[in-house]
Amino acid sequence: TLITSVMQTKGRGTMGKKWISQKDNLFISIFFEIDQRKVSFKQYALLNAHLFKKIMEKFILRKIDIKWPNDLLIKNEKICGILQEVIYFKNKSFLIIGAGINTNNSPVIKNYKTTSLSDIVKKKIDNNKILKEIKKDYEKFINQTKKYTFIKLKKEILKKNELPSW
Repeated sequence: TLITSVMQTKGRGTMGKKWISQKDNLFISIFFEIDQRKVSFKQYALLNAHLFKKIMEKFILRKIDIKWPNDLLIKNEKICGILQEVIYFKNKSFLIIGAGINTNNSPVIKNYKTTSLSDIVKKKIDNNKILKEIKKDYEKFINQTKKYTFIKLKKEILKKNELPSW
């Protein structure tokens, strides 16, 4: 399941910090069942950061760095925040990934530099194009998490200059 929002009013960041949300940016939650015997919660954090990085690199020709555990940066300026949590229901585990991507606006955060994709490419970003890529790549990824362990998933995602080939 993938849910999007035009704006968040109760967003949260790491350790319950307030998440600043600005209209025209992209806010999504992805929800799916997981098997923690194959891929652990912490391993998903690594995989999700790299998957979002790869998706965003399709839209800009800039180096994107991962600030562990949950931020994507361009030239030390935050472009994306990713959080995840596991919920349990009827003996099953579900992962919820929440991500905010600064597509068209840069929030002002005290003592923290931010940027947006539109600041970098100097034009308005079509959030639907990025959303389609996220949906497509996560559908493939979720199917693969049912078949493969962390080692195989990591190897595929970390392949240089290409998205997972599954």
